[in-house]
Amino acid sequence: MTGLARMALRGGIAMLAVAPMYAVAAYPDKPIRLIVPFAPGGATDVIARALSDKLGDVLGTSIIVDNRGGAGGTLGAGMAARAAADGHTLLLNSPSHTFVSSVYKKLPYDPANDFKPITMLAQMPNVLVVHPSLPAQRVPQLLALARKHPGEIRFASSGHGSNIHLTTELLASMAKVKFAHVPYKGGGAAQTSVIGGETQLMMAGLQPALPFMRAGRLRALAVSTKTRSPAAPDLPTIHESGVPGFDKAFWAGLFAPAGVPDALINQVHRAALKMLKDPDITKRLAAEGSVVVGNSPAEFDAFVRAEIATWATLIRDLKL
Repeated sequence: MTGLARMALRGGIAMLAVAPMYAVAAYPDKPIRLIVPFAPGGATDVIARALSDKLGDVLGTSIIVDNRGGAGGTLGAGMAARAAADGHTLLLNSPSHTFVSSVYKKLPYDPANDFKPITMLAQMPNVLVVHPSLPAQRVPQLLALARKHPGEIRFASSGHGSNIHLTTELLASMAKVKFAHVPYKGGGAAQTSVIGGETQLMMAGLQPALPFMRAGRLRALAVSTKTRSPAAPDLPTIHESGVPGFDKAFWAGLFAPAGVPDALINQVHRAALKMLKDPDITKRLAAEGSVVVGNSPAEFDAFVRAEIATWATLIRDLKL
């Protein structure tokens, strides 16, 4: 082989070696569509809109929030699963991602295998609230009352198979009590029913419930996460109130279609972590009662798969 040929060969190998780097560096080369599988105004949508501009700034493109509500979040998630695997369509989903496969008999996608989890962005505890007329100041009193009157305490939810419904059923299962489920069309209507006394109990979102807690129209008993919330540090956790191991929160996480290359997943992950470290973002999320998470793709994937298994067991055992 001549010296010129060897130089050409070395140059070709070098170009092949750096080609993937250039391909990744070129991403994104157009706006990113961020599918939110729920209607505007809900907790998932609020987080998406709070973070999308800053994440777009870090990635060097615009991010367009695309609300595709319907069928318990499965309509939008299905669209994301079928999107081109070029990283220009992402999904921002919530706990429903981990229980829809057990709630719905047929799904057009597999939540565990048709997506690559990127990171959990933030989580927000629910708060166990009761109507002030219910004679329970703390969780042990509530559970004692439920054991004395099985199936008589009515709890509100945002619908059958919703996060609020399943989280409350999980509490009842772990505490070995029985409540009566009353579904409503949305979390706002459910909370209004507790405030008005139509129902007595709810696993409410912390931020929407705070004004009514402060006004004495709802009595807060405990938060649903294993650690106390910075937004309500005086409230105990359900875990420390007689139901050890109870640890459930509303969360928002970023996903990509399964075919997206790992190099792009890692690029979006790095951008998300940088965005989450921004003090304005931290402050904005704190104002919504949320805390920043920012775990690794592997950690988020393990969490998602564990949650799918947990909810599948509960739904099967309780025939929900």
